Amino acid sequence: MKSLKSLMLLILTATMIAACGPKKGASKAGAGADSSEKSAKKDGMKPYAKVITKDAKSDPGLFTIHKVEDKYFYEIPDSLFNREMLMVTRIAKTATGIGFGGGKANTQTLRWQRKNDNVLLRVVSHSIVAADSLPVSIAVENSNFEPILYSFPIAAVKKDSVNNNAVIDVTKFFSEDVKSIGFPQSQRSRYKISRLDDDRSYIDTLKSFPENIESRHIKTYLASDAPSNEDVQSISVEMSNSMILLPKEPMKRRYYDQRVGWFARGQQDYGLDAQETKTVRYLDRWRLEVKDEDMAAFKRGELVEPKKQIVYYIDPATPQQWRKYIKQGINDWQVAFEAAGFKNAIIAKDAPTKEEDPDWSPEDVRYSTVRYLASPIPNANGPHVSDPRSGEILESDINWYHNVMTLLRNWFFVQTAAINPQAQATAFDEEVMGRLIRFVSSHEVGHTLGLPHNMGSSVAYSVEDLRDPEFTAKYSTAPSIMDYARFNYVAQPEDGDVALMPNIGPYDKYSIMWGYKPIPGKTAEQEKEILDEWILEKAGDPIYRFGRQQFGVIDYTSQTEDLGDDSMRASMYGILNLKRIVPKLGEWTGKTGENYDDLETMYGQVLGQFNRYMGHVAANVGGVKETYKAYGQDGAVYEHAPRDKQERAMAFLQEQLFETPEWLIDQDIFNKIESDGGIERIRGTQVRALNDILDFGRMARLMENEEVNGREAYGLLEMMTDLRKGIFSELQRGQAIDRYRRNLQRAYVERLEFIMNNDQGARGRFGSSIDVAQSDIRPIVRAELETLLRDTRRASNSTGDRLSRIHLRDLSERIDLILNPV
Repeated sequence: MKSLKSLMLLILTATMIAACGPKKGASKAGAGADSSEKSAKKDGMKPYAKVITKDAKSDPGLFTIHKVEDKYFYEIPDSLFNREMLMVTRIAKTATGIGFGGGKANTQTLRWQRKNDNVLLRVVSHSIVAADSLPVSIAVENSNFEPILYSFPIAAVKKDSVNNNAVIDVTKFFSEDVKSIGFPQSQRSRYKISRLDDDRSYIDTLKSFPENIESRHIKTYLASDAPSNEDVQSISVEMSNSMILLPKEPMKRRYYDQRVGWFARGQQDYGLDAQETKTVRYLDRWRLEVKDEDMAAFKRGELVEPKKQIVYYIDPATPQQWRKYIKQGINDWQVAFEAAGFKNAIIAKDAPTKEEDPDWSPEDVRYSTVRYLASPIPNANGPHVSDPRSGEILESDINWYHNVMTLLRNWFFVQTAAINPQAQATAFDEEVMGRLIRFVSSHEVGHTLGLPHNMGSSVAYSVEDLRDPEFTAKYSTAPSIMDYARFNYVAQPEDGDVALMPNIGPYDKYSIMWGYKPIPGKTAEQEKEILDEWILEKAGDPIYRFGRQQFGVIDYTSQTEDLGDDSMRASMYGILNLKRIVPKLGEWTGKTGENYDDLETMYGQVLGQFNRYMGHVAANVGGVKETYKAYGQDGAVYEHAPRDKQERAMAFLQEQLFETPEWLIDQDIFNKIESDGGIERIRGTQVRALNDILDFGRMARLMENEEVNGREAYGLLEMMTDLRKGIFSELQRGQAIDRYRRNLQRAYVERLEFIMNNDQGARGRFGSSIDVAQSDIRPIVRAELETLLRDTRRASNSTGDRLSRIHLRDLSERIDLILNPV
């Protein structure tokens, strides 16, 4: 029995071997295919045709994108592995309350790497570097290991005579919660987002172009503190990701200098001959190069066309009547590039129609576009995408929101209607609005060329020159269109035909020349000496000074929305014009049969403009001028505002704001737009300026000035005395105190109480750090309160006005509680 079982087992084994072996007549190729099938099955790969089926919808480009049913695949050529690509993540569309779409959420440099049977997506950092030839580069590489963002199993391989393409499934990458390409972490914390809801998240589109891939995916997050639609308990946003192939050869850098305003990026370079880590910064700029055949002409000083122009296409969605004005704003920059040696360096074109070029798309990185967005957002912006290795700007899309025209109308009305009949309405003629659109277009294009705001520009012109038709015809209203110098609110009705807005100015030409003019035969390092010479040629001339944008004004000469070299004089002219506008508001905004919405809007614009003037003036108190310099240049970088300027600023605030601005209180306006609110509106305006003056940072600078400059300085004690005497001037004269002044005086006491009991994080809103408890601030404030307590008690016994007496007794009690808390 045992031998029979063994025989049967032997026969069965032989039969199985025969069945599994190659069939008679089978080719070697067939045998190889069978082997490949088994191998593919084992490691997860499948034949190409099994993955990318005949039903696939394919989109060729940088990578070929295949859509098979509900899955998306990238087909990556061998030649693109290890090439660096830039991933720019934006919030394309947002939920109500989050803001508006288009803002960058994240920017990363990526590298696709094949590793065995997987494709790794790695994050490349250019923040620390060293030349490959230096020994220290090994240490830099060891401390700069590229993290793996995502790993994709290779689903299939497509072989041809040139490439060995890897096919990967990217569906989960875009539909799951990969945080670096999704909603920013700061927003997640703000809205208390717990997780992604997979059922309400999906890929909208994936498109491939020759040099970039564009993705759009909808993300829905569970949020316990959603800014809108709270009952849904979630936020849905549309994210966009632009993956852009970086050039094989990075553009030659041009190194940054803070004396010339420029958008720039930085790297820590460990390869420099220095005994500490140095950060090198270089400009964001377009690759403008001289053609080889034109180099001789360029060196002779002749204008030449660049190898590749900067071209902006106008979105087909742009209303026809505004296109020419947007184009003019783009082409206006040609004169600036002429200073850099180029002609026709930047041009505007209409986007081709579908019939002219069916493949043209504004999402194609090869095309920069002014995109017209049907949105109520009153704004325009000019972002750009640049190569982190060199600063080369690769493309830019200017976002033009429809309601920017509302913003322009409001500015132009409130700043020029007193002298300009074309602005005395709530709807402008097409030519007038077109000129305003051209102005904003030109400003936004400046950003896309690499230029930040230059808020120190407008101070180069004297206030009186801005009233001169001959001067403004030649120089416009500011040396740079990159300032927020808006429109000429200084000019008076008797001044004649003065210019009302800035053009491309001398600073703009200088900065474009400095950043773009080629320096043949020099390395980036060797260029530095020549660039420094160009700066020194203009040093000391305020027209060519750069003043950075501030968020909390310290430099009183680099403010937004201001004009001229003297805030008090300019603001006085501005107020005279506002006083002319207010009585005419009903006439200029009213239309028979319509409500008073425009009247309310324009009165609000008047009040807002008045607030700006008060801010411009207040910045002079404790103000410090910042003028960037380098070793070898004489003079200080930081200079305190002159004493007389600070004294005039304080006197201006007392006269124009803290003394009740009766001209703003117009009952013919109020009784048409509100049942109440006029008193509170004036109170808020006064208190805002008062709190700005009594800011810890400003107080710190006043004390610093006094310590440095002695009697020449306008110090804290003197400022506090002047402020108290002005706000409580009725006490010395025995006058009745009106309701507006009573509100202001209570606000003053409340602010001093705040200073006595709070540190404000030991940092003022306007920059300067100070340990309040160990400074002179509280002793001075205490002394002011003691003086005021004595004065209010005395005045309450002598005034004949009952409400004033009640008010002063109340103030006395409040002050006593501050000085002697229970």
